[in-house]
Amino acid sequence: MLQSLPPEGVLIIGLNVLFTYIGFKNEAFFAKYRFEIGRIKLGEYHRLLSSGFLHVNTTHLLFNMFTFYFFVNIVVGLLGTLPFLGLFFGSLLAGNFFAYYFHYKDPYYTAVGASGAVTGVLFSALLLYPDIELMLFLIPIPIPGYLFGIGYLLYTLYGMKAQNDTIGHTAHFGGAVGGIAITLISKPEVIQSSVLMLAILSIALVIAGVLLYRQQA
Repeated sequence: MLQSLPPEGVLIIGLNVLFTYIGFKNEAFFAKYRFEIGRIKLGEYHRLLSSGFLHVNTTHLLFNMFTFYFFVNIVVGLLGTLPFLGLFFGSLLAGNFFAYYFHYKDPYYTAVGASGAVTGVLFSALLLYPDIELMLFLIPIPIPGYLFGIGYLLYTLYGMKAQNDTIGHTAHFGGAVGGIAITLISKPEVIQSSVLMLAILSIALVIAGVLLYRQQA
């Protein structure tokens, strides 16, 4: 059953559709606002934000927006408008900052997409609603949210280490951490109901730190 979107959700989806559409039609626009290590090093810091509203194709856009659609009501409803917007943009920046430092030595590394921000919203929803169950396309049975979160973190860490695909695992991980951190700041009482996930996250952070250190060594 389709759900109605809060105004904040309509705004975010609208901006993504608009900027992505312009990027499809205008290669110069796409190149100017995508995430690109070399250009950011030269001071084009706007890319850390603007790249989160561009997508490489329609499938990429739809996947991110559908994921966002399923969780935005939970987060807006339990946090409120301003904390939600802070979480969305904070997760976007956290994901891109982590990707920037992880790929710092590769000036030609580029990326686009709202994945970091959307991952932040997803993990915020998992913390705020720990009893949530998710249905995945390939697994037609409900999966407890905390198990999905743990599996997602492990998959992301594997992707960061292997670097054998075009998925922005580093932005996903940074976005997840940003979303969790901002949720805890906004609603610290969720700590009591999310001990397992936070424990797994702490371990994941240590592993990510090791990978980052090795990447930059």
